[in-house]
Amino acid sequence: MTEEPIRPLIVALAAPSILSNLVTSIYNLSDTFFVSALGTSASGAIGISFVAMTAIQAVGFFFGQGTGNAISRHLGAQERDQACILATNGLVFTLGCGLLIAVLGNVFIDQICLLAGATQTILPYARTFVGIILMGAPFMCSSITLNMQLRFEGEALYSMLAIMVGAFLNMGLTPLLIYVFDMGIAGSATSTVICEAISFCLLLRQVQRAGITPLSPEWLRRPTQVMAQEVAMGGVPSFVRQVMLGVATTLLNDAARPFGDAAIAGLAVVQRICGFGNYVQIGIGQGFQPLVGYNYGARRFGRIRDGYFFSVMAALASVFAIGLVTFALAPQLVGFFSDDPKVLGIATLTLRMESFTMALTGMAMITNFLLQTTGRMWRATILGACRLGLVLGPVVTVLPRFAGLLGVQVAQPVTDVITGIIALPMAFSILRELRAEEEAGGARLAA
Repeated sequence: MTEEPIRPLIVALAAPSILSNLVTSIYNLSDTFFVSALGTSASGAIGISFVAMTAIQAVGFFFGQGTGNAISRHLGAQERDQACILATNGLVFTLGCGLLIAVLGNVFIDQICLLAGATQTILPYARTFVGIILMGAPFMCSSITLNMQLRFEGEALYSMLAIMVGAFLNMGLTPLLIYVFDMGIAGSATSTVICEAISFCLLLRQVQRAGITPLSPEWLRRPTQVMAQEVAMGGVPSFVRQVMLGVATTLLNDAARPFGDAAIAGLAVVQRICGFGNYVQIGIGQGFQPLVGYNYGARRFGRIRDGYFFSVMAALASVFAIGLVTFALAPQLVGFFSDDPKVLGIATLTLRMESFTMALTGMAMITNFLLQTTGRMWRATILGACRLGLVLGPVVTVLPRFAGLLGVQVAQPVTDVITGIIALPMAFSILRELRAEEEAGGARLAA
């Protein structure tokens, strides 16, 4: 991590993350395809479920990114025992929080679905789908945490294999449960929970076999203020980012609700398709993060800067290329998931507009990961929340009042542009600070 050439290293770390993310995206698309065959209201329920899924993911990313960031810094500083303590405690707390989500989520299931924007026709489907998904929260949260810990240790290949096995099983099991066993939308949710449990078991096995920080009861410790601060520095930005994703989905669904089930279903389809591009730049960022953690712990600042510029250019170029494809093939891509003319019209225009702005989020995302991994918690939190709430909230509240449904459709693209502008001064700031830390360290050595 501190010696190998930077570009091949980031590519080697990012490739498994991108591949597993893309497989997950393909699974999400196939899941949307199978559920869409049950009708527009069932398809709308998928959009409603994003809110519950983001709550589950928020907990997983909080402990996964929080412990993972700290683990990589400790390993870079040759402090393996402290890294093992963080890994074991992170998993235990994740399991506990996941169980709490499963219980409370099902107690308040109707309120959650209505808050997320469900109409009365979508609600029965959403209640069934979300209720089952919430039961799998302990496995889903913990899979994310173990996945992140392995990636921050530089073992992205092992995490990729476990995630891909679960995703491929899901793609086969979903239609089987929906159509052969006649479970309807419940079959899709049940398949997801079963396969997430399998992925969790595989990840747990990989951590024990190949991880640098194996899990053991001997590493369990009473939480301390120092431990909490370490986890919070890396975890809070991801937690807020995921919570704001739920807020964003809720805001968009609420804004689309007056225009009917077709509008909510159309936005759900676009979210899944655009997730393909987002997963690519997230994978690049996840390949960049271990390099940052190790080298920040080892005080190798030049490698961090070189890695940052390479990652930004890779994210911009790859997502721009994906945007060209989604723009050109928007009707065909949307038509693959729905034959409802209203859904097709709404989603095609929305996808084409988002295709223009997806690439602008690449620099913001890589900058966010740099801030997060070097412990700039509040700036990382603010930047991560911009695209998913701080900027989107006002935009989606104001634009539909003046432009109706078109205002809903352009809300995300407008937010992407504004977020890119906000990210620029933050990027200059963190790079300047790293330069100052490097010069201060050199001055101390010289003295």
